[in-house]
Amino acid sequence: MYRNVLIPTDGSDGTRRSIEHGLAIADRFGATVHALSVVPEGPLGTFEANEATPAAHRAVERVELEADAAGVDVVTAVEQGVPHEEILDYVDEHDIDAIVMGTQGRTGLDRVLMGSVTERIVRMADVPVVTVRLNQELRIEDADEAERIARDALEGDGYDSDARLTEEPHRTSASWIVPFETDGERVHVHVDAVTRETRVASPNRNRSR
Repeated sequence: MYRNVLIPTDGSDGTRRSIEHGLAIADRFGATVHALSVVPEGPLGTFEANEATPAAHRAVERVELEADAAGVDVVTAVEQGVPHEEILDYVDEHDIDAIVMGTQGRTGLDRVLMGSVTERIVRMADVPVVTVRLNQELRIEDADEAERIARDALEGDGYDSDARLTEEPHRTSASWIVPFETDGERVHVHVDAVTRETRVASPNRNRSR
């Protein structure tokens, strides 16, 4: 029934459950997941492009990691433009059969934009649209706590617990991404802000705990 399932994501906490639902649908039907993040342009868009573009790449990276762990084929893309237009164009260009997306964006202006984007997609898309709200309370909202948990996960996975933090932890789709460098290797530890589960991701291995 479904061959290609699109998960639009802005990396906000509200996309956590849409990722779960999208992957579940793709796994059920043997479909490919497409993770798309759009850096908004225009008078109501995000003007901080230097921050928005890396955030968009982190958002699709999160979906890719979850898809790999679930054994689901995944394609990622980051586009610039008007969000609902870019999403609809992607649907047409990639033969998307269903869209799964959250109804809550980030705080402030982007939160309003996310709700508006979802509403427009529901009204304008020619394929089924599944909308999902975040209804789980975050247990880890502090970056320092996320770093402590990530270091414990590193040590348990055989890495040096004194690894160097390469940048501040950042939260994407209700998960903290904590980047380290250890023994010349770059490693990202993903800490689920809801369940406290961790996943150590490196070019050579991905492990869940």
